[in-house]
Amino acid sequence: MAEEVLSQAEVESLLNAMEAGASKPAAAPKTPTATRMREKITPYDFKRPERVGKEQMRALQSLHEGFGRNFGAALSALLRNIVEVKLTSVDQLTYSEFVFSLENPTCFNLLRAEPLEGNLILDINPSILYPIIDRLLGGGKEAGSVSRRPLTEIEKRLVSRITNLFLEELRQAWEAVLPLELSVARVESNPQLVQIVPPNEVVVLISFELTLGEVRGMMNLCIPFNSIERIGNKLATNNWMSYSRTGVSQQTKDLLAKHLDGSLIELIVTLAETTITTRDLLDLRVGDIITTDKDRRSPLEVNVQGLVKYHASPGALKGRKAIQIEEIVAATPVQPKKVS
Repeated sequence: MAEEVLSQAEVESLLNAMEAGASKPAAAPKTPTATRMREKITPYDFKRPERVGKEQMRALQSLHEGFGRNFGAALSALLRNIVEVKLTSVDQLTYSEFVFSLENPTCFNLLRAEPLEGNLILDINPSILYPIIDRLLGGGKEAGSVSRRPLTEIEKRLVSRITNLFLEELRQAWEAVLPLELSVARVESNPQLVQIVPPNEVVVLISFELTLGEVRGMMNLCIPFNSIERIGNKLATNNWMSYSRTGVSQQTKDLLAKHLDGSLIELIVTLAETTITTRDLLDLRVGDIITTDKDRRSPLEVNVQGLVKYHASPGALKGRKAIQIEEIVAATPVQPKKVS
């Protein structure tokens, strides 16, 4: 059988076909499909993995918003001064990032939260902590200089009243999700000396801003991921929503009422009212008599914090001016008189 020999034209045709086939794969990445695949690629930081789902983060945020309102009311009752507590953020970051973001010294409380695994952290910034301590010791509303030192033993005892109040309200907040037994294990001033989880472990940081008069400061609750890993399904459900409908607890109401009993209020007794001209007002001299339309037998109006609350009659007791309550009336705002 004779060997078949390719002609020159057939050889050139085969070479051209091979070159055309080799050039096709190089053009493949320019296709629209490959371009769309590249656009779906997103960066991933292995140092900060998002281990807590978005649904659980939303649940934690809603749960602690209600907690912040109740804690603010309870703290206001304890200090007898308005304290605003506002949830500012709910983030997840590594434990080392959390620790190195804190001041040193600070009030670093290591918490036990059974049956959760591990420990939680409650950090109270000195910028708000020392004004609260000053208020507990009877100080005024003026903002003094913030101390940069560790807490003394006496101050730790005072701070325990704040942390116990925080834990009680936190227990109420988590009751719909999981009953917790909360307590303070120990208090440190240097946050870098406490290592509850590895530095790269993910934690959930819940930050609150406290406002006391002109003073502002932060309070941070740190929850390691391994503490809530097993209850992630409970946070994902709507059980926590029932907390927002429960309102303020009865214990908080009783505590608020107890402290309000000792609050000072303004009491004003109005003897009579009339109107005069500006000319007559400027011409008044010692001994002048101002006449009114009020009969001397008419009851006097007693207003409490700007509201008319009682009718009373004038008198004296042990050499001092006094009034005797004759009637309780429906509280109505006091209407100021205009000077003509």
